[in-house]
Amino acid sequence: MPAEGGSRPSMIAPVPGSERRSEPAIPAEDRLFSLVLALLATEAGLLKSDILSTVRGYAERFDRSGANVNLDRQFERDKDQIRELGIPLETVESPDRPGDNQSLRYRIPKGLYDLPDEVRFTPDELALLGLAAEVWREASLSEDSQRALTKLRALGIEPREPVIGYAPRLRVRDAAFEPLRQALDRRQAVRFEYFKPGEQAPRERRVNPLAVVMHEGRWHLHAHDLAAGEPRTFLLSRIVGDVTPIAGSTFDPPPPGIQDRVIADLAELRLRNAADLAVTAGSDAEVRLGRRAVERDEDAGVIRLHYTDAAVFADELAAYGPEVRVLAPADLLAAVKQRLHAVADAHRDLEANR
Repeated sequence: MPAEGGSRPSMIAPVPGSERRSEPAIPAEDRLFSLVLALLATEAGLLKSDILSTVRGYAERFDRSGANVNLDRQFERDKDQIRELGIPLETVESPDRPGDNQSLRYRIPKGLYDLPDEVRFTPDELALLGLAAEVWREASLSEDSQRALTKLRALGIEPREPVIGYAPRLRVRDAAFEPLRQALDRRQAVRFEYFKPGEQAPRERRVNPLAVVMHEGRWHLHAHDLAAGEPRTFLLSRIVGDVTPIAGSTFDPPPPGIQDRVIADLAELRLRNAADLAVTAGSDAEVRLGRRAVERDEDAGVIRLHYTDAAVFADELAAYGPEVRVLAPADLLAAVKQRLHAVADAHRDLEANR
């Protein structure tokens, strides 16, 4: 998640001269990351002049009159640092202008940047990499990144698709993610329709977005509900339709560390909720749910799991059909039964209409 009031890094800077001089300097890690992305995005490579005039972290200080000695030195240091990190930055000489440093092109061959086949990760490492990839993947589809690709094409360079070819191909499917991210950056109130479990229809919510966090593989919005006058946490997957900014409404920055506090609260909620499940031996349910079990009775075929959202968990358990039976708690058992009855009724209606 970006810091409050900040923005996600894009690999190409705004058009030189259009930015405000009062903007803070680009952090070194953002500049290096933007450089790597730009060099990965092209097979032919980029001229130094292209890099200094367009890549975020350089372009903000690029002088079209030619007084770029300090920027040139910065680029040389960045090249060395990238290579020290083990990234295969190549220099390609122009065939018709050998020895001319101004015509050198720089690139990072994607094939050489991919992880070797023998590299393996543990499940925990893959989970962390997957989470990071989900956040970046969504940013790579943002308006800033699309403008970055357009700038590369304006230089006569056709970028590779996707630019982040080396990242795990995970996508955040919740359409609400990007407009909520923008609202967080701008500290702007929004409204949206929200479908709460147990209600017959979605209701409009008006909120001040305070944090968007990932928990148990799902995105959650923590916000101040303007109608209720207190904080609420919403699942992004239950937001129906568009997230619309409320014109003229802004709010103070959320307190520092709010994301960590929200994640901690969700984790505490999860630990308070425990389910005892009887699973069929050798079934898909035993394999998948067994990985998350915190307690297990092998003889009885019973496992205990923690969960955060009863409705979400009931949906998952119902999908296993007869492979899993809820022993406790009673409200979770009732929720699963209700879903199974709904499926059975739908099949009966289908048969009756044939």
